[in-house]
Amino acid sequence: MPLRIHKLSLLLAFVAGAALAQTPPRLTLQDAVAIAERNHPQIQAAQYEANYSHQQVVINRSPYYPKLNGDVTVSQANNLSRLGAGDLSASRLFDRFGQGVVLNQLVTDSGRTPNLVASARFNAQASAQNLQAIRYDVVLQVNRAYFDVLHSQAVIKVAQETIDARQLLSDQVTELAKNNLRSQLDVSFADVNVSEAKLLLIRAQEAVDAALAELGRGLGSDQPANYQLVDEPVAMGPPPLPDSLIADAIKNRPELASLRFSRDSAYKFYEAERDLRRPTVTVEAVGGFIPYINAPATAPIPAEYEGIAANVSIPVFNGHLFSARREAAHERALESDQRLRYQQQTIARDVRVAYGGALTAYRRIDVTAQFLRQAALALDLARGRYQLGLSSIVELTQAELNLTQAEIENLSAKYDYQSQYAELQYTIGALR
Repeated sequence: MPLRIHKLSLLLAFVAGAALAQTPPRLTLQDAVAIAERNHPQIQAAQYEANYSHQQVVINRSPYYPKLNGDVTVSQANNLSRLGAGDLSASRLFDRFGQGVVLNQLVTDSGRTPNLVASARFNAQASAQNLQAIRYDVVLQVNRAYFDVLHSQAVIKVAQETIDARQLLSDQVTELAKNNLRSQLDVSFADVNVSEAKLLLIRAQEAVDAALAELGRGLGSDQPANYQLVDEPVAMGPPPLPDSLIADAIKNRPELASLRFSRDSAYKFYEAERDLRRPTVTVEAVGGFIPYINAPATAPIPAEYEGIAANVSIPVFNGHLFSARREAAHERALESDQRLRYQQQTIARDVRVAYGGALTAYRRIDVTAQFLRQAALALDLARGRYQLGLSSIVELTQAELNLTQAEIENLSAKYDYQSQYAELQYTIGALR
């Protein structure tokens, strides 16, 4: 007997452990956002783009430092022969083997390099703000999908409760009809109500599957999300007027900050292109050792060599290349001004639209709550009248339909407002 009890305890423990293992892990909205920030490919791609832009600063800053090259040269030629064609060079050729270093340093290019470095820095800052903007997009996507899942799961619960309530009524009416206390028409109406509730459940399950797939994509996965979502408290109502929100959006939105930095970068690049027409000064030094050379005794060449030179390059004419580059860069800078202006107007519109949507959704919460209370009261009255034989089943089924609609509308109002509030926070650059 004790052995059987022990086996039964082990079996119950195994079943409980298996059930616990199948329970999806809990997930809060903050956890979902953290997972998306770690895994979402758009955020990672934007991070790589930001890293690339930072390296462009180093690339454009490199002329500040000297360039040092080591050279090893071996040549073979007919002794004392001369070049017959080609660029200006040494008049005679010799067999030789030499090694040395060449040092080249830019002294000044009349401000072009500093402007290129400044342009690259502004581009790097624009990329950093673009990363933040993409992060906001992903967070908004996660918020929407998260509340869609909660909404769909709540509708499933309503649908299941509706099926249970209507099935109970259908069973009762069927029994009464068997005893000739209700007509077959009442049975038909009750069965129709049950079928309608089952269709509601099927549609709700489809919505849950779609919402879980969208949440999985928002989390940066190619699989549907498999979590037990934790319900979030309803946020406070929106402010009375949207004007202050527009000011916050102009100040906080990372897209605008990115466009401002891009505009500043374009103007710095324009200044750099303008500097092309100015002189460039460089210094070059060489030095090395020639361990072997086959030169005539009448013109001996020393085994060690060194030299230093300065060069000033002054552009004179190159087919209007520099002036065209300057004007093209200026047009690009002017374009960036208008892009920034357009985005400011777009964001101001988006704030007003999001504010209107959030305000409407917030007002719906109270209205649908009142609708739900009235529908529940009407159903109680209709059920009592039907049981007393004072009304037909049509009145009762209509009351049940109204209650189901009120429950769904109340749930929709709650989760729609949470999604709309997240949208509003996104438009003003405050979504976290």
